[in-house]
Amino acid sequence: MPASLVVWILSALLLVGVLTQRWWEPRLEARGVRPRQWPVRWWLVGYPSTALRIVTTWRRLAYLNGLSVSTAPDRRVIGRDLVVQGQALKPKPPRLSWPVPTATGLTLRVLLHPGQTPAPYYAAARAMEHTWRVHNVRVTSPRRGQVVIHVTAMDPLAGVVPSVRGPAAALLSADVGRTEDGEPWLIDLRRVPHWLVTGATQSGKSSLLAALVLALAPQRVALVGVDCKGGMELGLFGGRFSALAIDRTQAVGLLSRVVDEIQHRMSVCRSWGKRSVWELPDDQRPVPLVVIVDELAELYLTDGSRESRDEAEQCGTLLLRIAQLGAALGVHLVIAGQRVGSDIGPRVTALRAQLGGRVAHRVHDEASAEMTLGDINADAVVTAQNITEDEQGVAVVAMGGRWMRARSHLVSTAEAAEVGRSDPPVNPFLTQPDPVTFEKGGVAA
Repeated sequence: MPASLVVWILSALLLVGVLTQRWWEPRLEARGVRPRQWPVRWWLVGYPSTALRIVTTWRRLAYLNGLSVSTAPDRRVIGRDLVVQGQALKPKPPRLSWPVPTATGLTLRVLLHPGQTPAPYYAAARAMEHTWRVHNVRVTSPRRGQVVIHVTAMDPLAGVVPSVRGPAAALLSADVGRTEDGEPWLIDLRRVPHWLVTGATQSGKSSLLAALVLALAPQRVALVGVDCKGGMELGLFGGRFSALAIDRTQAVGLLSRVVDEIQHRMSVCRSWGKRSVWELPDDQRPVPLVVIVDELAELYLTDGSRESRDEAEQCGTLLLRIAQLGAALGVHLVIAGQRVGSDIGPRVTALRAQLGGRVAHRVHDEASAEMTLGDINADAVVTAQNITEDEQGVAVVAMGGRWMRARSHLVSTAEAAEVGRSDPPVNPFLTQPDPVTFEKGGVAA
């Protein structure tokens, strides 16, 4: 088919689509499809130019970054007093698939030469970004003998990510923002039961906690908060919390009550012969309980007195017990703080090891990022350090051995007040009737 005919056909289809937009657009929206959110400009303009740039530069890029391999055997030239050993010139670049467009970029598959490993491709990711003039390149290896190159053409995290109130995909699943792939950022507490959120002041930790509360509020989930900043952050959500401790003395009582609840749920599962509350009948299953702690360091700081040290040590013990025992019993822990090192108090390192989900916002030093992401991936640590002050809410999210950049929803004060006027689930604590009250030592008031 002549190229001119293909151009005429595509132009005619585009014209028909524009002229009939008022007819097909509302019908697609009625089926849940949002045509206005389609990246039409990227598909029509950005993708063709980027794909052409990738195809035309791949051979030289592979050669300069050591991705090409010579298939000819080694050559040896023997002279009178000289032996030269080397490989033949004209190395062959690896086979590259045609770029497949996505909403924010494109993906490519590369077949490795025999004997190659993905390591050189990981190292060449920055060179690919500059050569192809794109925002970000990430390399993965889902199968043996193959690597996948994920190209993000433009930053999907630029600008404010407004909050979206909608039905949750599943219980304890929260849409808290957007990832760098342009997809929703979901925190699934059934899959990853405990989370750690770190970052410097004004980096977006409180915004993420607010987005989490906003997403969990419509669900049949009990929320319990510890906010030792006088309740200035979590207190905005008012009555939606089943209990809220605003100083360390109250925190000791509340955390003790949560540990008692865990013990009671253990006895319920034991009586039914089950290993978790999720195996219980629906009418016997207790309400899931999410414990949110803002500013972890406030629970560990002491003034040197014996009573203060005892309180700090008790908080560390209680949090560690909740993290170790709570997952199978429907009790989940979300902890936020600027640092999570052993320098702030005892048992912090052991607590951090129990928190499988990691979120690192902007940090001031490498050590802070290392504490959160160092055991996940070294590249994630570098990425967290590169977050600027203008990117409030942007964070590096790590779970299950993989990581990505994401940005949390911006929750307004009015939205927080609306959530605060809602009611928590009735009787979330099996060991104590609603409402929950507490004193130091966990004694009910």
